[in-house]
Amino acid sequence: MRHLFLALFALLLPHAAPAAGPLYAEKVACDGHPGLALTVPDGWCAGLVADARDGLRMPRRLLAVAPHRFWIVDMGNWEPRRGRLLELRTDIARGQPGRVRVLATGLDRPHGLAQGPDGRIYVGEAGTVWRTPVGEAVQRQDVISGLPTGGAHPLKELAFTPDGRLLVNMGSLTDACRGDDQQQPLPCPELTGPQPRAAVYVASFGGVDFALQSFKPFTTGLRNSLALATTTAHDGSVRLWQAENSIDYTDATLPAEELNELKDGASYGWPYCVSDARGKAAPARGYEGRARCGSHVSAHAAWPAHVAPLQLLTAPPTTPTGPFAGRLLAVWHGYRTGGHRIVAWRLDEHGRPTGAREDLVSGWHANPGVRPLGTPAGAAFDVEGRLWIVEDRNRSVIVIARQP
Repeated sequence: MRHLFLALFALLLPHAAPAAGPLYAEKVACDGHPGLALTVPDGWCAGLVADARDGLRMPRRLLAVAPHRFWIVDMGNWEPRRGRLLELRTDIARGQPGRVRVLATGLDRPHGLAQGPDGRIYVGEAGTVWRTPVGEAVQRQDVISGLPTGGAHPLKELAFTPDGRLLVNMGSLTDACRGDDQQQPLPCPELTGPQPRAAVYVASFGGVDFALQSFKPFTTGLRNSLALATTTAHDGSVRLWQAENSIDYTDATLPAEELNELKDGASYGWPYCVSDARGKAAPARGYEGRARCGSHVSAHAAWPAHVAPLQLLTAPPTTPTGPFAGRLLAVWHGYRTGGHRIVAWRLDEHGRPTGAREDLVSGWHANPGVRPLGTPAGAAFDVEGRLWIVEDRNRSVIVIARQP
């Protein structure tokens, strides 16, 4: 299964020797960095900013916190307490002191990284969400603790809404609610109790110090929400989006990954129902004859099976034109043929992704002497509209910038 393969692969990363040279063949420079042979929009280029030679092990998210200054969550591997929070300074030459420095160590499978409306940076570890001001040293303040750390999907994705609420992924304990006895009960016990799994939670804040006011389930029936984002319609209304990493069938084309619009209190079908390639809901294997798919919210769109969406994002308002503007971007991490790329859809006046898919950054298939197989894990924009990517298989940071 996909998550087991990735876990076993990631466990090997810290024990491998750092790369002796570039993992990518370098070409004409891009934005001051060695150029890479990736497929990008016309007039743009890809540049290698950092890799294992800079100490990267398993980078999963990055965030521009100031000009030329990025924070990176690096999981290390899938074992607990191997993660770090790093800072990358792109205005310091490679090999010089201070270019990459460690801000925090011993983190438990960190994944989520977001800046709150209070200006602080929020980090999602497996069991805790904490925050710190942007500074030369971390001033950690735990905000949400006691989150479940076990099972198949312990990672916590984070995304703020425009009104200052925080969405948090609470991935399912299992792939398809199948226990050690190989039975799949209905109702699935993971969806019951005071802290259901396979859900997206919402945290509300307030007061002088933006203190936590409440933390509760928002939507359920979502296997693993490692991609969360918001879009805004022309009338100012906000839509919430989730990209679903669906159940791990061995079939090459089933089940579809999903894009879901989140509604408070709604259920989206896991583990009882999945989507086919057309987006039509059908009973999941093991729930035939028992599932009632009509009682769950259908997917907004179906994506190819196994593309493994790991992030959703939109370009900032400072990017009014270009190939990224007015689009919802998705980072597809999957190593199969249809994955390992960054894709996008144009947003209509209602803030909904529509039309044909655009492959914005692709070409990460293995090409001997040119590049290895690559798996993008996260992306972020800077204030100048450049797209920055962390790619965990080859431990790299890549920038997509305008050609001079």
